[in-house]
Amino acid sequence: MKFFRSERYAAFLLLGAAILGVILANSTLGPALQGLRDSHLPISWLGLDLSVGHWVTDGLLAIFFFLAAIELKHELAHGELDSARKALVPTIAAVGGVIAPAAIFLLMVPDRDLSKGWPIPTATDIAFALGALALVGRALPSRIRALLLALAVIDDLIAILIIAFFFTDDLRPLPLIAAVPAVLLFGWLSRRARSAPIAGLLIVLGIAAWVLVHLSGIHATIAGVALGLIMAGKSGGRTRHALEPWSNGIILPVFAFVAALVVLPSVGIGELSPVFWAIIVALPVGKLIGITGGALVGNRFASKRQRIPLGDIVAVAGLGGIGFTVSLLMNELAYAKQPQVAVEGTLAVLIASVIAAVIGVILTAIRARHYRSIDA
Repeated sequence: MKFFRSERYAAFLLLGAAILGVILANSTLGPALQGLRDSHLPISWLGLDLSVGHWVTDGLLAIFFFLAAIELKHELAHGELDSARKALVPTIAAVGGVIAPAAIFLLMVPDRDLSKGWPIPTATDIAFALGALALVGRALPSRIRALLLALAVIDDLIAILIIAFFFTDDLRPLPLIAAVPAVLLFGWLSRRARSAPIAGLLIVLGIAAWVLVHLSGIHATIAGVALGLIMAGKSGGRTRHALEPWSNGIILPVFAFVAALVVLPSVGIGELSPVFWAIIVALPVGKLIGITGGALVGNRFASKRQRIPLGDIVAVAGLGGIGFTVSLLMNELAYAKQPQVAVEGTLAVLIASVIAAVIGVILTAIRARHYRSIDA
C-alpha cells in the first residue's frame, strides 16, 4: 500500500493507464473494449441504468471527489487555507488559472455549439501535479508544495461548482431534497464512527446520497463532495488514509484508461476541430499565464511574510497546467452529444497535460537547482 501512497508513482500510474487506453483503443482489441465500456449494467429497482463507462465516471470518480473534499476541509481547518492571509495568494492564483484558460478557449472557439467546452482547460489534476513536483522538487522548500496543493484544492472546488451549475440538465428537485437528510445523517454519524455497524451504516448512507443525487439530474460526483465536506475531521482523516491507496492505484488509473479509450481521428492536422487546438494552448499556456498573473496580484495585497517569490510562482504555474482527470471529465460532460469532438478533446487533454508536465518539470528543476545553489 505504501507504493500507492507515493505521489510520484501515482502520477506514473495515471499517465501509464491513459497511454495504455489509447494504444488498446487503436488495436484489434479496441472495438471489444469500447463495446464493454458502452454496455449497460442497470439496477432497475433503484432506477439506475448506466453503462460501464458511466459507472466509472459517475460512481468511482465520486470517491475521488469525496477524498478531495476531505482534503479541502482539512486545508480550510488546519492546513494552508486555515486563514484569510494564507488563502489569499493561492485563491487569487487559482481564480486567475481558471479565467485565463477559459478566455483563451473562448477566443479560439467562437462557435456557440463548441464553445461550451470552455471549462475543460480550467482544471488542475492534484495527483498528477503533485507527482510531477515530487519527481524533481526534493530540494524545494515545503511552501512550494503547500502552494501547489492549496492551488489545486481550490481549483477542484471551482471545478465542482462548474460541474454543478453548468452540467446539470433536467433537474428533478424531489430526489435532491431527499438526499439532504441522508447527507446530514452521514455527517452526524461520522462523529460517532467508532464501531463496525456505524461504519457500515455510513457506507449505506453514502450510497443512498449518491443514488439520490444521480436521480436528481446533478452529476453524481457532487454527492461525494457533499459527503466529504460534512464528514467529521477525525473520521475523514482515517477514511482518507484508508482509501487513498485505492484511489491512486485503482480508481484514477481505471478512469484514465476508460476516458482514453478513443480511436485516433483519421483526419489531417488541418482538419482537427478548433476545440483540439484551444485545449492544447489553453491548458499549458493559459494556466501558466493565469496562475502567475493571479499570484502576482495576490502578492500585492498579501503581507510581506505571505508573499511568494516569482520563481516559485512560475514553477507552480507550470505544473498547474496538468488538467488530466478533471479535464477529461469536463470534456466528456461538455461534448456528450458530440462524440467526434469529445474524441479530439480527450486527445487534446492528454497531449496538453503532458506538455504542461514537461514545462512544469523543467521549471521546477530550474528552481530546485536555484535552491541547491543557495544551500551550497
